[in-house]
Amino acid sequence: MFMHNKRLQYTVRVSRPDPGLANLLLEQFGGPQGELAAACRYFTQALAEEDPGRKDMLLDIATEELSHLEVIGSIIAMLNRGAKGELAEGLDQEAELYRSLQGAGNDSHVTQVLFGGGPALVNSAGVPWTAAYVDTIGEPTADLRSNIAAEARAKIIYERLMNVTDDPSVQEALGFLMTREISHQKSFEKALYSITPNFPPGKMPGDPQFANVYFKMSQGEAMRGPWNADRNFVFVESPTPAVDGGDGTAQVDLPAEQQDTLEAFATRGASDPQSDPVTGAELGSGEAEADDLQQNPQP
Repeated sequence: MFMHNKRLQYTVRVSRPDPGLANLLLEQFGGPQGELAAACRYFTQALAEEDPGRKDMLLDIATEELSHLEVIGSIIAMLNRGAKGELAEGLDQEAELYRSLQGAGNDSHVTQVLFGGGPALVNSAGVPWTAAYVDTIGEPTADLRSNIAAEARAKIIYERLMNVTDDPSVQEALGFLMTREISHQKSFEKALYSITPNFPPGKMPGDPQFANVYFKMSQGEAMRGPWNADRNFVFVESPTPAVDGGDGTAQVDLPAEQQDTLEAFATRGASDPQSDPVTGAELGSGEAEADDLQQNPQP
């Protein structure tokens, strides 16, 4: 059960209207790294979680992400508040109003016209939010790693947003949201490493003949590091197919009846490598006529 508290988790103060910045902040409202995507990801994971500790953690963080959605949405609404009235009441000349809404050359004028200055469930490019942003697969050792990466990506987006505004109040609020991404990442890391074993993800082990092998798949000298070091991997300098010892071809054993039908199909559609028919493209380009004149010159 959710009960709404009218006070935000973090106080929002905006020094001046800025529709262009508001449009950029939509990335964390309706974008793939945004707060709604995070809330839905962790909430749905929590509902299916069998471990009571992880279930509580996921529900707590999912609920906090909803509060962050409210914070970022409130910032967007405040940044748009002046332009909202101007757009609704038509106080400025058309060209001046368009210039003010366009801000720093982005599509804020489009989101203003479509959504009236409110925080829409789109990203900063106007792409609608989609449940495809939620990449839960139902295995905690995989989902927790995905959650860690999601929090890292969200932190980077907040850093970039902080760099495109000089409003100290907005920077402060974005800094809070960025910092909470760090805290959530730490919680997910602790939860992941409280599962033993947690690698590889899932239940089944890998094939030992390939699990610790690094194939050098590009030409030229290889840069060596811990990702392909001899102490961690068997480094294969020049892998040749097929690495399983087979001939590297795709084969299937068919019943005799299906094999006969397949051969009949292949025979019917076989090409003649000795033929060189004139095509429509050659007729249209005049190449066929030129070839005919060359082979059969006029007396």
